[in-house]
Amino acid sequence: MSDGDDGGHNGNGDTNAGDVVRRDRFSGGPARGFLSSLAADERIFEADIAVDRAHVVMLDEQGIIGSDDASAILNALGEIEAAGHEALPDGEDVHAAIETAVIDRIGERGGRMHTARSRNDEVAACIRYRLRADILDVLEATVEARRVLIDVASEHTETVMPGFTHLQPAQPTTVAHYLSSYASSLARDTGRLLDAFERVNQSPLGAAAFAGTPFDIDRERTASLLGFGGLVENSMDAASARDFLFETTAAVAALSTTLSGLAEDLVVYSNAGYVELADAYASTSSIMPQKKNPDTMELVRASAGDAAAGLNALLSILKGLPRAYNRDLQRAHPHAFDAIDAVAEATNVAAGAVATAEWRAEALEDAAGEGFSTATGVADLLAMSGVPFRTAHEVVATAAERADGSVLYDDLDAAAIDVLGDGLDAYVAQEEIRAALDPIASARSRGSVGGPAPDAVETTLSNLRSTLVADREAIEAYEHGISDAARSLETEVDRRV
Repeated sequence: MSDGDDGGHNGNGDTNAGDVVRRDRFSGGPARGFLSSLAADERIFEADIAVDRAHVVMLDEQGIIGSDDASAILNALGEIEAAGHEALPDGEDVHAAIETAVIDRIGERGGRMHTARSRNDEVAACIRYRLRADILDVLEATVEARRVLIDVASEHTETVMPGFTHLQPAQPTTVAHYLSSYASSLARDTGRLLDAFERVNQSPLGAAAFAGTPFDIDRERTASLLGFGGLVENSMDAASARDFLFETTAAVAALSTTLSGLAEDLVVYSNAGYVELADAYASTSSIMPQKKNPDTMELVRASAGDAAAGLNALLSILKGLPRAYNRDLQRAHPHAFDAIDAVAEATNVAAGAVATAEWRAEALEDAAGEGFSTATGVADLLAMSGVPFRTAHEVVATAAERADGSVLYDDLDAAAIDVLGDGLDAYVAQEEIRAALDPIASARSRGSVGGPAPDAVETTLSNLRSTLVADREAIEAYEHGISDAARSLETEVDRRV
């Protein structure tokens, strides 16, 4: 995808077969291979065929080229599509190679396919056409991962586990509360991808090199035939803008960061014996036969580096480029596609790992109370009885400092006498304190919105399901719109061949 200034012409004149872009003057030299992107352009081969077809149909409808020429060009494009990318003649990029292949088949009139456009708007349209399909694939993977997290969480609303801050025991929570936190993060990642899709799904076709064209083209028609939601109206912006690439890559990088956190947790929890990944998502050592390593999660964690690198590369390439077109843009879009490929795969793997993992309830419950993780619950209980929270905090902290191992009721009672001047029973019944020290009771007591208490988690999960349904419907609407447009374009092509 050379993404280069149009070396051909935009009129009805004829073009000789061969290198239709560079012609004799620029056809050789040591830089030829450096300039070429033909091999890498296989990804957008189908997109270019679709863009060519839509453009030719519009040219025919507008009377810019003759119907016989349009029919011949569309027939040639069908043959080229059937032969595949690997059968294309040598060329600077897929766009020039396809045009050359058309001319090879039908002669000089094949050059009329490029009337009223430049490779600049053609390339931009092809990138957007393919990128939106890739975004939908990532969206499908992301909503499936959310479904998995919600389903597994629903099975563990009362499975107590340790919660951490700074990787230190903090407060008891539940597996459902933990997993729904990632489902919530992925919902926001989905929203960012949907937002990016909206801006990717705009047609630049018809902008030509950057200054439009004198031909009476119908930009709205080609946009409709290709299933775009609208136009990038300003022709200079349409031909040169690549902000949709870094917006998409940024959304993908955010998704990969969420997945990396989940993967890191599963690596740590596997080490602690809280969870066991299925064998399909683990491996063993080449020398130590007893090992079961969470390798897939380590690679999911690493994929965030791929996405971040792609985003950084994109921003570096696009920073400071003058309007309108610069060849630097040829090196931009592969970073977005590479990031998408890495993260889409990582999303599917992470979802599969969660779906098949075994959460070890007994080990989780035993660990839930470690490190005096119920301390905040005791302080909260004293605060509810009228003791200022900071004073209650001091009572519990004093008991923790003095205790030898686990903090017991007697430790708290002695600290209360020192700090408050009275024993705990002057403020709270002994059975309430003992309940607050229990990890299970502690988690169940936290019923504020979004908390780990079973009823609160059920409400969260219900809300997550509703959001998931809405997002699935939005994705399906986009997919149907693209499919309907593809059928419409096919109908128009069939009428002419």
